[in-house]
Amino acid sequence: MKKIVYYLKIMGVFAKYSLMSALEYRINFITGITVEMGWMLIKLLYVAIIYKAGTNIGILTPDHILLFVGIYLVLTGVYMLYSGNFSALPGMVQHGELDLYIVKPLSLQFLITMRRLDFAYLLPDLAAGIIMIVTGWRLAELPVGFLPIAGFLFYLLCGALLTYSLFLLPYLLSFWTVSVGGIADISNALWDFNNMPSLIYGKWFRRIGTYILPIFVITNFPGLFLMGELSPFACFWGAAAPLLFFALSRALWKFALKRYSSASS
Repeated sequence: MKKIVYYLKIMGVFAKYSLMSALEYRINFITGITVEMGWMLIKLLYVAIIYKAGTNIGILTPDHILLFVGIYLVLTGVYMLYSGNFSALPGMVQHGELDLYIVKPLSLQFLITMRRLDFAYLLPDLAAGIIMIVTGWRLAELPVGFLPIAGFLFYLLCGALLTYSLFLLPYLLSFWTVSVGGIADISNALWDFNNMPSLIYGKWFRRIGTYILPIFVITNFPGLFLMGELSPFACFWGAAAPLLFFALSRALWKFALKRYSSASS
């Protein structure tokens, strides 16, 4: 518990100095928010088209889809908060910049992946996502109470942890290869499968995206939990998959670090 509190304090320091750095160059900060809002409005066109059509997709009403897209936006904002650290990792490995961080009295993985936080991407997605979640929840007349809210927040946190673990893995290949751009682009493209509920896809594709490469667990399980569409095993998997892939990313990080050749060597 003391270690968790310690790292939360360090996270607060990272957030403070990242925000100070962003506000030092306010035009860049405002530009980042504007670009993210433009991207967000494009995603909202999907919802607008569905509402205009006014038809259900299986058990999904337009209100359900509004809820799912809201979850997608919230977790997109959370991922974009630190994803720049992932994309910077290959350059740090190639140029030996990692040497400067190895000697720090802190978890190297935590330091490298969380040292810079981009609030310009988080804020608009978080605000719009919360509004869409609350609106979709109310219009779809989904249950409200301690258990539904607690379960929803639990699977939302599980989705955030799974996002970190799953999308870090491609960048760890930079310890062995010169460029991971192609693999990273593919993994980022997979993220967009989450902008609509997984129920619109075929059965086998949905199973692959849930149990083999659990992309759909990230943004779908909070909404499916509210709708009562999660089987007991799916409820278990929604909690186990983030822990499993976090352990995998942690083990691969340690293994990759042993193969790292510093600039001095």
